[in-house]
Amino acid sequence: MTVVNIAQPGQGRPGNRPPSMADVAAMAGVSHQTVSRVLNDHPNVRAGTRDQVLDAIRKLGYRRNRAARALATSHSSTIGILTIGSEFFGPQSTVLAIEAAARAQGYFVTVTALDRYDAYSASEALNHLVDQGVEGVVMVAPFEKVIEALDDAGLTIPVVVVAARTNVPEADPAHYVYVDQREGARQATGHLLSLGHRKIAHVSGPTGWFDATERQIGWQEKMLEAKAPIIEVPAESWQAQSGYEAGKRLVDSVRAGEVSAVFAANDYLATGVLRAFWEADLEVPTDVSVIGFDDLQISNFLIPSLTTVRQPFRDVGHAALTELLDGATADKTPKVIVPTLVIRASTAPPKSS
Repeated sequence: MTVVNIAQPGQGRPGNRPPSMADVAAMAGVSHQTVSRVLNDHPNVRAGTRDQVLDAIRKLGYRRNRAARALATSHSSTIGILTIGSEFFGPQSTVLAIEAAARAQGYFVTVTALDRYDAYSASEALNHLVDQGVEGVVMVAPFEKVIEALDDAGLTIPVVVVAARTNVPEADPAHYVYVDQREGARQATGHLLSLGHRKIAHVSGPTGWFDATERQIGWQEKMLEAKAPIIEVPAESWQAQSGYEAGKRLVDSVRAGEVSAVFAANDYLATGVLRAFWEADLEVPTDVSVIGFDDLQISNFLIPSLTTVRQPFRDVGHAALTELLDGATADKTPKVIVPTLVIRASTAPPKSS
């Protein structure tokens, strides 16, 4: 009987050092260059030799030294993400989707979050990422003042912006990927119109945000097409508290029959509206219908469950990474992803129906 003793990773080498490519080559009985070809998925390696090398890698527990590879190739295999902060559901979900897509492609991700949303702060953050040697930048910052920093940045690396910026200047160096916010708002408003609502108030998102602007435009377009009244209640933020304050301002209009449905610019605002209506003894959807945007995980567990518009953040993440890796291509047509309406219990025909 032959007994083969396989050393544990890090054991049996001077100083208990990690296994190297030379160790893999020695165990597999091949040259250092052959190991390198296998690691880089070179086509000119016989299948049997490739299997020998991969088997040695598994047995030794060998892991590539990314830092050394970066020095040797002048490539960092790192992508920078500039985002506006983790408290916003959409940007946070998009960042996580990009990180997962990048990791699947063998890239590292470094994230810089802004604490102030202005062009100067964005410019400083972009320079910080470039100084780290990133190979490209994805900006997940759908805020007008932040995107303006691109105009003067003069970046020489690929840049992808995740923001519903529909009026992109011709000289803008970036590629754009975004969910069609305007179409999502049209879907939401169209659903309420199809139920028979005509008095549909919009609790709009805060100023300066591309998403808020596009959702407001989509709602207004559908209302004008239906020759329905324009009733807008601006919110000061994306948070539920702002939705709650907006809902309180709408209570009297609902009771007077002047508003029969509310389209809130996101699910947090819609949640605040629901709370305000509940406190005023208004029943949703019997007295008034409510619809949101984003499809938060909690939206299906509210009482009543919230009709909303779902954004496919995973698709956005994959599209942003693909656009970044193909950044040398001449086609700069924005990659637009269509959202999906999710109908739940918070919408119904108006009382008058």
